Amino acid sequence: MGLGSNPGHPVPLGFVFRSRAKEEKASVADKATVTDSKQTRHPEAPKGRPTPKRSVAQSQRRSVANTTMTRKEAAKRQREERRAAMERQRQALASGDERYLPARDKGPVRRFARDFVDSRFNIAEYFLPMAVIILVLSMIQVPQLQNAALLLWLVVIVMIVLDSIVTGFRLKKRLAERFPDDRRRGAVAYALMRSLQMRRLRLPKPQVKRGERP
Repeated sequence: MGLGSNPGHPVPLGFVFRSRAKEEKASVADKATVTDSKQTRHPEAPKGRPTPKRSVAQSQRRSVANTTMTRKEAAKRQREERRAAMERQRQALASGDERYLPARDKGPVRRFARDFVDSRFNIAEYFLPMAVIILVLSMIQVPQLQNAALLLWLVVIVMIVLDSIVTGFRLKKRLAERFPDDRRRGAVAYALMRSLQMRRLRLPKPQVKRGERP
């Protein structure tokens, strides 16, 4: 009897190779099953697609939330911001706070121009009351009163023009002395327009008294 032979229980070669192949396939299938079971699908990931990274998922949620909030509250927020800005500007016009004044009223040059006009007596600030009086006199059917109203009208116009020329000349000189390096363009016209308004109606509110040096 030869070495390694087993005549009593012969084993076919085909059975040996088939068994090894089946065992290898089973081992691979088990590994795949274990691997798949460990990778759970993220609840936000669509079926058949890989799970998104945490940073990507967070950015997507934040983007959706911001978009929804902007669409619903953008108009309301703009109205509230506009209302708050107008309220700050109204308070600044009353108190003279430079931070919230309109652009045309900001700056030391414009502030000095306002103080210069508010510190002196201006004939132009009484233009509206005098215009009403002249209009009433001209409507009365009395020739003498109508002639007086016309003469008074001419006198008022001449006085306002002369006073405005003097005010503009003095203010221009003071601005050149006080602010030689600052931009002064439009400051004189700004002051003359302010002088046409009655003192109590001026905005921003006067910050100096009459006769007080600005």
